[in-house]
Amino acid sequence: MHGRLRRSSGLQLFCWEPISPSVNQDQDSQVCMASILLLFLRQRNSGRVSIKCHEFCHMTTRNLNSSSKPHSVAASTAPEPEILQGETINGAAVPKLEFAEGLYSDLTTKELIASLLNLHIISSEPIVDLGIKALTLPLMEYAPYRLPLLQAVKRTAFSHFCGGESVAEASITLKRMQALGLKAILNYAMEDATHNTACHANLNHFLTTVDSTPQLPLGSVSFACVKITAICPLTLLERISHLLRWQHCHPHFTLPWKAETLPILAPSSPTHHTSSEPMPLSHTEENDLNLAEERLFQLCRACQGISLPLLIDAEYQTVQPAIDYFSYRAFSEFNRNREPLVYGTLQAYLKDSLPRLIEASEAAKKQGISMALKLVRGAYIARENAEATALGAPSPVHSRISETHSSYNACASLLLEKTAKGEASLVLATHNFESVKLGAAKAEELGIVRKGEGGLQFAQIKGMADSLSLGLVKAGFEVSKYVPFGPVEKVIPFLIRRAEENRGMLATAFLEIQRIRKELKQRIRSLQF
Repeated sequence: MHGRLRRSSGLQLFCWEPISPSVNQDQDSQVCMASILLLFLRQRNSGRVSIKCHEFCHMTTRNLNSSSKPHSVAASTAPEPEILQGETINGAAVPKLEFAEGLYSDLTTKELIASLLNLHIISSEPIVDLGIKALTLPLMEYAPYRLPLLQAVKRTAFSHFCGGESVAEASITLKRMQALGLKAILNYAMEDATHNTACHANLNHFLTTVDSTPQLPLGSVSFACVKITAICPLTLLERISHLLRWQHCHPHFTLPWKAETLPILAPSSPTHHTSSEPMPLSHTEENDLNLAEERLFQLCRACQGISLPLLIDAEYQTVQPAIDYFSYRAFSEFNRNREPLVYGTLQAYLKDSLPRLIEASEAAKKQGISMALKLVRGAYIARENAEATALGAPSPVHSRISETHSSYNACASLLLEKTAKGEASLVLATHNFESVKLGAAKAEELGIVRKGEGGLQFAQIKGMADSLSLGLVKAGFEVSKYVPFGPVEKVIPFLIRRAEENRGMLATAFLEIQRIRKELKQRIRSLQF
């Protein structure tokens, strides 16, 4: 997405204003080429590489020229967002989020070049489409095709977004992140489970990850992470969601298995997925529900044993009511102290996100439960819109991006106020500069401690919005990166899903490309390698 920041009338805020993209691929290739060449010369002089210079130049030029250009907008020359000195929002000083000189000072030239090349790849829709197609062909069953492709993925998307294939590799990644002031939301990337055997196997992987955390650099992990769809059969989650929606519309409809929890749905919540009364859970299904709940509680107890918070990811609306039910059950058991153990996830692109938050947070206060949430925008827009259209219902997602931004900022404001009162803990997970700026200013206004026991931290995906993450660190906030890890072959479904669900988010890579390119230009001019 390309644009510039302009001050909105009457308010001391900045709004994102789209502008026409400017294609500057040749200039970007020149910067990248020059940077790689200077790095090569430095390493060649140190004896680390033996390739001849003219062979290296030929190889690099060929690779750069043969890569696909980003679809419709190549490396943009749009101006970078900046924060003015002394800027205020509602009377609160905005902490300085540095996007200028010194931001990348702790990153090596090699790291910057690798990021630049990978960002070019992931921001090109034709390359992403080709990669998804190649990784989903039946040929993946055959080693001569699969193995070279897996190596290519490992050197590009996997290395950029993931922490490694094993705990040992993840430890190296986390140690480097920690040196930059960043922590990790560590997630062993698992796919949806369809039966109890797969659920149990997935649980063992999650438990192994938690048990291995003490072996990682001390203080480098902020959260463990779990997908309820990995420890409860997907069809059962769909059945539970149907029953919860039906009970929401018909309060006298009883669910014998349902425990008392925080409110899951609000009056404005959509129920178009459930048009008729569902069959009650069978004895087998109730037993599977109990098994799934015990898996979650077992994982919670493991995290509790090493004082590691557990973050539960959100999913799509066909199963999200059931996921919220599991999350709130865990809240009731493990979030009775000021420092909560379990965090749920709230998706602000849903029209009912704020009403649901208000109802759940008020109920939590009355019940003495600490509300702990990761706030995101959401990643299933295409799926939600398609399902609503097929059912002849309005989409549950805001129709305008501006409405989603407003929803996110309103939810963040409410949660920050509750965090300041000691009633909630919050992870602001966003790559949006404006939301980060508003959140930081609100935290400053409310006197929330930036690091330590303040109940607030920011989060971004590893490999995305690194300049934003580093700027927040330099401003004194606690920042985590979402770091999936696991064998490449097992993580590929996760990477494909991220690519398919987050095409809009990949556009933010262009801003990161601009900043890295600017830093590399400065290093080239000063020969600081």
